[in-house]
Amino acid sequence: MIDMHVHLERGAYTEEWLMEFVRYAQERGITKLHLLEHSHRFDEFQNIYECISKDVDDGECQKEWLERKTKIKLWEYKNFINEMRKMDFPIEINFGLEICYFPDKEKEIEECVSNFHWDFLTGSIHWVDGWGFDNPENKESWHKKDIDHIYMRYYGLMIQLVKSGIFDVLAHPDSIKCFNYYSSIALDDVYKKLALALKDHKVQVEFNNGLFINYNHEELGTNRKLLKILLENGVEIVTASDAHTPEDVGRFILEANDIINKFKEKDF
Repeated sequence: MIDMHVHLERGAYTEEWLMEFVRYAQERGITKLHLLEHSHRFDEFQNIYECISKDVDDGECQKEWLERKTKIKLWEYKNFINEMRKMDFPIEINFGLEICYFPDKEKEIEECVSNFHWDFLTGSIHWVDGWGFDNPENKESWHKKDIDHIYMRYYGLMIQLVKSGIFDVLAHPDSIKCFNYYSSIALDDVYKKLALALKDHKVQVEFNNGLFINYNHEELGTNRKLLKILLENGVEIVTASDAHTPEDVGRFILEANDIINKFKEKDF
């Protein structure tokens, strides 16, 4: 079983800390672990976040949030990866990045990830036109938004992300539901466009348990309408816990696989 999305960020970059994640992975039957870190952690990526504090509701809140995050140098993470690649682990471990996508920052993103062999790069949407929709500190601003517009912009940005050619994996494709605000319009067509883009560009997409684990959302993983359309169009789906602590590694991956397999068994 695969856990495609695990963050080390709450501890030091040491073998001892990594082994805590490996231990829980083994206990839950995970045989392949993909470790990645948020791009906002690293100084080198800070220029891609310029838009989040410009002329946006709650912009100052978002700017302060970003400034509170630990800033380290990307070379520290790279050095850790190189050292860990010399080790023998009881399960397969791959190393990458989760990068926030902004359509006008593709060149800067490509420059940041160049000159190093990443096992994978995961792209994610956490901001819509500068607004951090899934930041708990911005939760109250949802009621000011045109929800249908936000949903359409969210998926439009996601399709651009996939078509950029930068990423191997698309993270949590429906995290827009995090605070239980939903579009009033049918999204089948935009789901189909996303699925076709994923298929054409050979980008995997996560069935991500993070909202269930970290936001107490009632639905485990991808909403079933989107899941059905992804599978109908032959998109490769990978399971992900979105763990930020060792204890969450592999959580509900078995259940996620059961859901995916049941949908695969249906005659589309």
